Amino acid sequence: MKLSTRGQYGARLLLDLALHKAEGPVLLKDIARRQEIPLAYLKHLVAPLVGAGILRSARGAKGGLLLAKPPEQVKLREVIQLLEGPINPVECVNDPAVCGRSSSCATRDVWVDLQKAMEGVLEATTVANLVERHREKEQPVGAMYNI
Repeated sequence: MKLSTRGQYGARLLLDLALHKAEGPVLLKDIARRQEIPLAYLKHLVAPLVGAGILRSARGAKGGLLLAKPPEQVKLREVIQLLEGPINPVECVNDPAVCGRSSSCATRDVWVDLQKAMEGVLEATTVANLVERHREKEQPVGAMYNI
C-alpha cells in the first residue's frame, strides 16, 4: 500500500501542531509554510480531523488550530484510516467476497499479515513519538555522541 499525500500531509500537519503547541493556536498558513505543503491542500485535511476530534479550531484574532487531545493520545493508525480509508494492501484483505479464491489463496495470507504489520506500526506510533523522532533528527551529529 502506498500512502497518498493525504496521509503523509496529515501526519506532518499534526506533527507541526504538536511541535508548536506551547504557542497556542497555530495558523494553517504557518504550518503550510513550515511543512512546504500547499495551503489549499491542508484546508481539505482540517475538516475530517476536526470532525474526528483530533483537531479543534479556535476563532478570533488569536485563532488557529490546536490538537484536541494530547499528542500521546493521537495514534497514526486513527489519522491514516481517517484520511486514507481502510489499510489494506489488496482489496480481498478486507472484503474476501471480491475474489472467489480468497479462502484457498496462499498469497492472501501474506497480504493479511502485511496489513496486520502496517496496522501494528501505525497503532504503536503516536504524534508524541513523531515529535521525539523529529527532535532526534534535529540534533547535530556531535550532540548525539557527546562530542
